[in-house]
Amino acid sequence: MSPEKQIAIVAATILLLTTLAILIRALPKRLKHDRFINKWRLLQNLCRDKATWNEAVLLGDKLLDEALKKRKFKGKTMGERLVSAGAKFINNDAVWYSHNLVKKLNINPNAKLNENEVKQALIGFRQALRDVGALPSPKEEKSDKEGLA
Repeated sequence: MSPEKQIAIVAATILLLTTLAILIRALPKRLKHDRFINKWRLLQNLCRDKATWNEAVLLGDKLLDEALKKRKFKGKTMGERLVSAGAKFINNDAVWYSHNLVKKLNINPNAKLNENEVKQALIGFRQALRDVGALPSPKEEKSDKEGLA
């Protein structure tokens, strides 16, 4: 084989491997349910006491932001990432309600949330986390439990 052909084959192989590496890095990561489930349980424990309700809602927002970043949704801010992921959400309004409640808490950290506000926010965050694959859907939870039995 001529040296020109060998160089061409080596160059094509390097180009192919580089392109493949770039594509693999650009793909969204598969999220580990266990990690997000454990954090969600910590969040739920915060709901037992009214004094930590604000912290629970803030943690829900951080958890969703972490999931959006790992899934590589574009945006510099959480709001921009929510816009990028909007098509993924079953209930986009609920996600925005939850995030806007967090923005209010960031402005006024001493604000008192009522039970309904906290429930609505956490329901929105939980569904959004399911929609992006961070938490298992109810169907997946049942099959996981059946597999353990």
